[in-house]
Amino acid sequence: MLLATDLDGTFLGGELNKRMELYQLIKEAKDFTLIFVTGRGLETVIPLLNDPLIPTPDYIIADVGATVVNGHTLDKIEPIQSEIERNWTEVFDLRQQLAQIDGIEPQDVPQQRRSSFFYSKATDLSQAMAVAKQKNLDVITSLDKYLDFLPKGVNKGSTLRKLVNILTTEDDEVLVAGDTLNDLAMFQIGCKGVAVGASEQALLDATKDILGVYHAQEAGAGGILEAMQHLDAFQKLFSTRKTTKTKRQKAKNQLVIVYHRLPYEKTVIKGKTVRHAPKSPNGIIPSLLGLFETGRSGIWIGEEAQQKDEQDVPNQLIDQEKYPKLWSSTISLSKKDIDQFYRVFSKEAFWPTIFSFVDKAKFNHEDWSHYLYINKRFADRVAREADQGAFVWIHEYNLWMVPAFLKPMRPDLKIGFFHHTAFPAADVFNILPWRREIVGSLLLCDFISFHIPRYVENFIDVLRSHVPFRVIKSIQAAKQFLTYSCALGVESMTKIIEVEGRRIRLGAQPVGVNMGSITRSLTSAKVKPNIQRLQEAKQRKNIKTVLSVERLDYVKGPLEKINAFGEFLKDYPEYRGKVELINICTPPSQGMKIYDQIRDELHQAVGEINGKYATMDWLPIQYFYRSLPFDDVVTYYAISDVAWITPLRDGLNLVAKEYIATKGLLADFDGALVLSEFAGASVELPYAILTNPYDRKSMIESLLKGLMMDTQEKEIRLKRSFEAVSYYDVEYWGRDFVQELEKS
Repeated sequence: MLLATDLDGTFLGGELNKRMELYQLIKEAKDFTLIFVTGRGLETVIPLLNDPLIPTPDYIIADVGATVVNGHTLDKIEPIQSEIERNWTEVFDLRQQLAQIDGIEPQDVPQQRRSSFFYSKATDLSQAMAVAKQKNLDVITSLDKYLDFLPKGVNKGSTLRKLVNILTTEDDEVLVAGDTLNDLAMFQIGCKGVAVGASEQALLDATKDILGVYHAQEAGAGGILEAMQHLDAFQKLFSTRKTTKTKRQKAKNQLVIVYHRLPYEKTVIKGKTVRHAPKSPNGIIPSLLGLFETGRSGIWIGEEAQQKDEQDVPNQLIDQEKYPKLWSSTISLSKKDIDQFYRVFSKEAFWPTIFSFVDKAKFNHEDWSHYLYINKRFADRVAREADQGAFVWIHEYNLWMVPAFLKPMRPDLKIGFFHHTAFPAADVFNILPWRREIVGSLLLCDFISFHIPRYVENFIDVLRSHVPFRVIKSIQAAKQFLTYSCALGVESMTKIIEVEGRRIRLGAQPVGVNMGSITRSLTSAKVKPNIQRLQEAKQRKNIKTVLSVERLDYVKGPLEKINAFGEFLKDYPEYRGKVELINICTPPSQGMKIYDQIRDELHQAVGEINGKYATMDWLPIQYFYRSLPFDDVVTYYAISDVAWITPLRDGLNLVAKEYIATKGLLADFDGALVLSEFAGASVELPYAILTNPYDRKSMIESLLKGLMMDTQEKEIRLKRSFEAVSYYDVEYWGRDFVQELEKS
C-alpha cells in the first residue's frame, strides 16, 4: 500500500482526532509506503521529520514535483532528480522578466528548480505564459493567487508517476490525496485518489469524471481515512489495527498531575513501608497539593522506588481528610532506573544546560534512550488512567517527551506543560543533542507555561532555530512583571503561536506560595512560642539575623554566599558579634555524586569562617545541613531581619516569596529581602533589594543595605511585596493555569 499525499489542508488538515487516527494507522501498518507530495520547499518540510506525532515519510516530493528525496536520509532519488535538474532554467533572468508584469510578486519561500509567485486578478496571465513558453517551462496556478514555474513536464504527478514505477507498486494499491488544483496532476496518473472534504472547487470539477477518484466529505486527514475505508486494498488496515482501550466516562473537571515525584516520601520501618509528607521545607509539592484542598478531583501520577519483591502499588487516596478526591497512581521503578533517569542523566545533561552551566553538562545517548523509556511509561499510565477529556498537567523537564508519546494515544486530552526551572537562551538550549525531539514533543501540548516572560521569549528563540511558526498574539509584560532595570526583564511576551496550522498558547505563570500552609504554621501551638523565644534571645544578645534557605546545588550559589559573608565580616568588623547568618542547606537526593565537591567546599568554608571569627557567645554562621520541618523554617522566616536569597540562577525561588508572606501575615514589616536578579522571582518583586551574585562587591553592599535600611523603607517595601505575593498565590496560579489550558 502506498499513500501519496499533499500536506497543507490534506495530511496536516482536518480534525485533530482524525489526524491522530490516520497517523497511528500508518505507524502501525506493515508494508506501507508514505510519500509527502507538496508545493513546499524541502527546507520547510524538514521540521515535520522532527515531529514525533507525524509519521516519517519514506519519500518526499517537494517544490511541486521538482525535488524528490528519501524521507529518512534526504538523499536524492536518481535518475529522477538529475533529469529534472537538466530541464531547469536560469532563475534571476526569469524573475527579471516576470517583474515587468503587473500584479506578480515573488514568494519569499525556500525553493529549488522552481520559481513561485503570487498573482492578482489584475494580472495578465497570458504574458506569464509567454515567458514560460520562451524558456520552455510549465506553469501551474492554484487558488487564484499562486503561480509556479517548473521545468517542462515536471509537476507533482509526473514525479510521483516515475517514483511509483521505481517502487513497482501496483496502481490499485496507490492512493493519492489532495485539496487544491495544484494537486490535479497527481489524480491524472492512473491511481486511486481522494479529493478531501473542503477541497478547492476547481479540483472537484476537474476530477469528477476521473475514474477511481473519490470525493470525501471529511476534511483533511479525515477525508483520507474515509477514502481508505472505501478501497479494498486499504480496508485491511482497519481490520488488523490494534485499538487502545481508554476510559470513556465524563470527568469534566478532572486534573491529572504528572510529575516525577509523588506527594509523599516512603520509608521502610521494621520491614513495613510507611508513607509520610515530604521533608523538604519548600518546593513545588506543597504548592501543588494546595490545589486539591478544596476538593478538586484529580490523579497524581509519579514514580516511586520499588522495594525488593514489592508489587506495583494500587491507586490510593493520598490523604482522604485533606484531599478527598485526589488519588495517587504510582509508577514503580527500580533504584537503578531512578538513578539513571533522575540522579544521573537529568542532573548531568539537562540541569546544567537549563541553568546555563554548560561546562558541567554531560551527554550520554544510552541514557537518552533510557530517558525515553521512562517518559513512555509515564505517558502509558496517563493514557490508561485519565478520564475522557481530562486536563493533563505535566511538570518539569524530566518529562519533556511525555507529550510525544501521549498525544497519539489520547488525542482527547488537553495537555499543559509547566517548567519549574528556568528556560535557557537558544544558543544554550541548542547544545542539547536531542533539542529537535524535545521541541517537537513540547509543540504537541495545548498550553506551555513558564515562570516569567523572559523564559517564554527564550523558548520562542529556540523555536526559531527549528520550526517555521507564526506569532498570533503578543502581550505586554508590565502588568505583572518588571520590564527594565533588571537582568531578566522583557517588555512584551508571545502569547499565542501557530505551528503547522495548530495554535499553541504560551504563558508566564510564576508559582505562588500556599498562604494557608504558612498561616497554619504561624498559628500552631508549636511555632508561636518558638518565635517569641527566639525573638527574646535576639533582643538579649542585641543581634540581627540574616537567613539563607536553599538546596545544596551549585546553581544556588551557596559557596559564593558563604565567601561573601566571610568578606563582609572582614570589611565591616563592627558587625562581628552583631549579626549571624542562619544557613539552612537541604541536602540533595541520596546518591547524587555531582554535588559531593561543592558540599565539601561549603562545609570547609563555613568551618573556616566560624573558626576565624567565632567567640564564646557568638557563632557567625549557624549551619543546618539537613532538611528542616516546614514549621521550623517558617519560624526562622518570622525572626529574620534579612532574607539573603542569592542563587546564581533560579527558575523562580519560592523561599523569597515565603519570607514575604510570613512577614505579611504576622503584620511584621521589620525585615528586608535581598534577592538575586537571576532568580525568576526578581521580576515579580520590584521592592526587593536586587543583587548580582556573581559580583561579591554587589553581594556585600546589598546585605549591608538590608541591615542598615530604616524602618519606614523596610515597611513600605515589604507591604508592597506582600500585596503581590498574597494576590498571586498558589490558588491563583492553579486556577490561572487550568483556565489557560481550557482556552487552548
